[in-house]
Order: sequence, then structure tokens, then C-alpha cells
Amino acid sequence: MAGGGPALEGLRKKYPKAKFLGMKTHAELADVYRQARVFVFPSRTDTFGLVLVEAMACGLPVAAYPVPGPLDVVGDSGAGALDTDLRAACLRALEVAPETAAAHAQQFNWPAATAQFAAALVPISG
Repeated sequence: MAGGGPALEGLRKKYPKAKFLGMKTHAELADVYRQARVFVFPSRTDTFGLVLVEAMACGLPVAAYPVPGPLDVVGDSGAGALDTDLRAACLRALEVAPETAAAHAQQFNWPAATAQFAAALVPISG
């Protein structure tokens, strides 16, 4: 587990066999992603989930709950697995090829974001 936060000490106690890596720089985090086989996103309340795109760009399939954020980013793309049972999602995500996750992440780019924004603009008539 990479990162920190107020729940860290409780998680260390609850999961003594887990490896806690602490805070990482962007470059270090990319290396951590490349060493993993699945990116587990346990949040039920995150909005967009930029970390999902980052992980997929490094070839990591995503395992997450089927809630806004993961539904928007992963959806039914085949780049990960969404399930109300996070363990089941993890096991299914292990079957996803890294190339599939990386290819799906490529659609989240500045030209696509700009086009989506421009399409939502509505002219104001005077």
C-alpha cells in the first residue's frame, strides 16, 4: 500500500502482514504501479479517480466497486473489474492483460478532455 493519511496506523494494525510503502513521488509511484499486478481502488466515494487512469497507463488492471468514478473510468471497458465484492473484482482483474489496461488509459488525454468540454458549451444568445 502506497500513501498515507489518518487511517494509516489503524490499517497497519488491522493488516500486519501488508507492506506499507509510505508516500511516494510521482516517479516512485509509477515504479510501484509497474511492479504490481492489479490496482485495488477501495473507495466508494471518490469522484473521477485520476489514480485509476494513472494505474492503467502503467499496465495495471483496476479492481474497484461499481460506483461513480470507477464506472466512468473503467466501466465495461475490459480494463479492470468492478464488483460489490472487492475480492471478486481483484480476482477477475488478475485475468486482464496489462496491454488492455494501458490501451484503455490512452483515451484519457488532453485533446479528448478538451473536445468533451467544448461539446458541452452552449452559446448565449443576446
